[in-house]
Amino acid sequence: MKKSSKKKTGSRPSMSGAGAPKTVEEYLAGVPEPARATLQKMRAIIRSAAPAETTEKISYGMPAFHYKRSLVALGAFKDHCSLFPMGSSVLNDIRDEVKPYLVSKGTLHFPIDKPMPAALVKKIVELRVAQNESKARR
Repeated sequence: MKKSSKKKTGSRPSMSGAGAPKTVEEYLAGVPEPARATLQKMRAIIRSAAPAETTEKISYGMPAFHYKRSLVALGAFKDHCSLFPMGSSVLNDIRDEVKPYLVSKGTLHFPIDKPMPAALVKKIVELRVAQNESKARR
């Protein structure tokens, strides 16, 4: 069987192998506009809502935020961007507020050119922080 010589194209950086991003900056550099600007805005909102001890890393090939354990992650795809609350029970708690978005297996999909409202993102981050703090006390 002959391998295709065509390069894969898309709006998401490679998740594995030598070309996989090792930092959030590398991930974002590999995302085309307008998705890059959207993710950068979302990143700023998340950072403003998360505790100062929150760290960023690449997890599952995407930018992820960690506070005592996984908090939230972001991803860019061909037709949408996603926010992963890393705890789908949060989405049940705010079901009415996330109705405008496609919710799929604990993921919120939003347009590549339009970040989610800051107030909603902050609420999701704050709920995840509270969950992580309560689990850390156990």
